[in-house]
Amino acid sequence: MSKDIDDFVKKLQEQIFQGIKDTYGEIVYDRWQKPQYSGTISDPDGFARIKGKCGDTMEIYLKFGGNRVKEAVYQTDGCGSSNVCGSFASEMSIGKGPEEILEITGEKILNKLGRFPKEEEHCAYLAAETLQEALNDFMIKQTKKRKQE
Repeated sequence: MSKDIDDFVKKLQEQIFQGIKDTYGEIVYDRWQKPQYSGTISDPDGFARIKGKCGDTMEIYLKFGGNRVKEAVYQTDGCGSSNVCGSFASEMSIGKGPEEILEITGEKILNKLGRFPKEEEHCAYLAAETLQEALNDFMIKQTKKRKQE
């Protein structure tokens, strides 16, 4: 009896995972299974927290080396789609300077994902907006620093 239940659960899980792959594609499925760039940075050079219209909150932390992002991480209390989008927004910013980060939009995150349900595209825009606000925080801190020197 226990083996029957285990087999049933395994088959059901495989069906669910296949449904996710069919809906979101391999890129999103892989990142959902193996999250990257999740966490916090103490004393970040740039930080933002934004609550989206859907109720999800996204945080992005940036650490710069010179004028380039050397570390970027995110946190969200949101769904799997918010996690995937925050992960890709963070990844896309690493090694980039401010002008290049300005080019990271919700559309570019969606392009990187390949396939994403229309009703969840707002997660990519939330991640991009949060990234832009973290960059803005960095720029404000840099301006204040220059004024003090």
